[in-house]
Amino acid sequence: MAGSGKSKGTPRGVRKWLMRGLKIGLAAAVAAMLALVIAVVIALQSLPDYESLKSSPNGQMIRVHAADGSVIVSLGPSFGRWMTYDQIPAVMVDAMVSTEDKRFYMHPGIDPVGMARAAWVAVERRGSGRRLQGASTITQQVTRNIFLNNSYSFGRKIREMVLALAMERKFSKRQILELYLNKVYFGGGAYGIDAASRKFFGHPATTIDLPEAAIIAGLVKAPSSYSPTADAEAAIGRAGVVLDLMQDNGKISASERASVDLDDVKMAPEPPQNSVRYFTDWALPQLDLLIDEPNEPLEVYTTIDLGMQRAATAAVQANAPKGAQGAMVSLDRDGAVRAMVGGLDYVSSNYNRAVTATRQPGSAWKIFVYMAALEAGYTPDTGITDEPVTINGWSPRNSNGRFAGAIDIRTAFAYSINTVAAKLGVEVGFSTVADMARRFGISTPINTHPSMVLGTSDVRLIDMTRAFASIARKGIAVTPYGITKVTTADGRLLYEHQDDTSRVLVAPWVAAGMTDLMQTAVSTGTGRAAQIGRPVAGKTGTTSSNKDGWFLGFSSGITTGVWMGRDDARAVGGLQGGRAPARAFADYMKVAVAKRPVEKFDTEVTLPEWQLEPDEEAYYEGPDNGAYAGGMMVDENGYPIEPPAPAPSQGYEDEPDMEIDPQDRPQPPRLDQQWIDNVLGRDRARQPAQQPPSNRPPSQQP
Repeated sequence: MAGSGKSKGTPRGVRKWLMRGLKIGLAAAVAAMLALVIAVVIALQSLPDYESLKSSPNGQMIRVHAADGSVIVSLGPSFGRWMTYDQIPAVMVDAMVSTEDKRFYMHPGIDPVGMARAAWVAVERRGSGRRLQGASTITQQVTRNIFLNNSYSFGRKIREMVLALAMERKFSKRQILELYLNKVYFGGGAYGIDAASRKFFGHPATTIDLPEAAIIAGLVKAPSSYSPTADAEAAIGRAGVVLDLMQDNGKISASERASVDLDDVKMAPEPPQNSVRYFTDWALPQLDLLIDEPNEPLEVYTTIDLGMQRAATAAVQANAPKGAQGAMVSLDRDGAVRAMVGGLDYVSSNYNRAVTATRQPGSAWKIFVYMAALEAGYTPDTGITDEPVTINGWSPRNSNGRFAGAIDIRTAFAYSINTVAAKLGVEVGFSTVADMARRFGISTPINTHPSMVLGTSDVRLIDMTRAFASIARKGIAVTPYGITKVTTADGRLLYEHQDDTSRVLVAPWVAAGMTDLMQTAVSTGTGRAAQIGRPVAGKTGTTSSNKDGWFLGFSSGITTGVWMGRDDARAVGGLQGGRAPARAFADYMKVAVAKRPVEKFDTEVTLPEWQLEPDEEAYYEGPDNGAYAGGMMVDENGYPIEPPAPAPSQGYEDEPDMEIDPQDRPQPPRLDQQWIDNVLGRDRARQPAQQPPSNRPPSQQP
């Protein structure tokens, strides 16, 4: 009996414990469900509105275009243009849902089936160290991208699930998909399908077709591994898997799957990353001054010509002496920067020697000396004497150690004779030369010591190139610029460059005379290596001990400056402006102007009346003794004095001598420095006057 009772009691005890466990489990499940509901409600109340979720705190994307419209570099995280659900191609939505979450339209934010499958896989892989995969829905990925991070922990996974359930309660499936497709990372810095489409295919996401959608959808699993820019073969292989999934899910037919040839997809070429970055590093900081748009993605259109940039890089690299660096700036006639090389290799040194480095220009500086002389009354044909000269204890010497004697201004410039430059500096005034350099855009400090006429003040290559470009433009100021237009990703215009031709630096006849001198320098003088088979005007520059070599010049509307030297300013054997820099100029310019018409220089211009008027008739028939400017006698300080009575007329035989009573002579206006400046058309501060030159050529030695 006892044994029988025991056997009966055992099942009852088991059932009792089973019921108790069931009740405890049910209570725990109810409590867990209640806790989950409470957590979801709390999360739901804390979720921001949809517009707040759309805004991205991750930075601004900037795409930089060359002059032909091609993309040369993309900077910052790329978010592209925000696309509403209705703007997103259906094939893109189908590809993403089929690949990432095929039960997206059925689950409440978490997928129990997917979670069960992932748990089973985890059991199978226990001990392998591999992570749990396949359990995250699209909604969970959205919450992770916006609110959480990619750290793998049980606590983060629970928070992700709670937020996903809350997201599904607050937002529609379409809104969640819109968030996902605009924010998910596709590799290569591209966030969202529009950025990915522009980066990998070169067009907006609105025109994505089936094979492109398959490639983009396949990137989410492993952006770095499947990125077309990193491994095009792997990206195409993964796209094939996406197409198979789309067919399995009924999104495409078998015939549509068979008709897709992924090898025919055209990928956007990777933008250059070497020398063109010198240009973008210079141009892009200017955006802060041009526009005020800190959030929207930008499309920046620039002046850079990639063909000319390649030619410039090759010319500098091929001609720079061993151990030396090189730089080049090339401007179109309106100041558009067509090429900029800041060094031999951007990867090894991103220091931009074209716009940042300051070096002595040597004889290239003489353009300011000679322009000041031309403006003061000299012409290219004016005679002058190449002879020893000493100025305040300084005695310049010519590079050949000899003196040519009686020559003209054109010859002196062509052969870069130092003594003549020094004499002209004394005649026009060193401050006047400095003012001329400032007028033409030299922004670095300028000294006014006598030696300044030989280029002892440090300058930047871009400033010197700008000065030469202003001469090429017949005296109209040229300002280098690199950005032509800025728009948002959807085409809204933020900025467009306007050419300014209002600033005239010198009269056209001064610019023409300077062009005459520089053309001679290339034709027969120190710049012969810069000849390219069409008219070229330019000037060489070489500093002491060959530390710097320069050549700057222009032809057919393109002005180019070249500098070569060492960063540590040590001497470079054989580095002279008329050699390596001039050869680099020629190599580049042959390519740069090849498709442009040949242009002859306008050096034949009408001089102003005050230069053409006979001296004996100027300003009340005052005599010319070689010591006045504009036809008026001056004292030892350069100030006007009353002219003496004219000598008896030496007229023809039938013309009687006449003597004019001073009482009958018209009374002149007050003669002071301001009056002279007005007559000569000069607008400059009053300075201690240097004795200006006569309009007649200086006396020549036999």
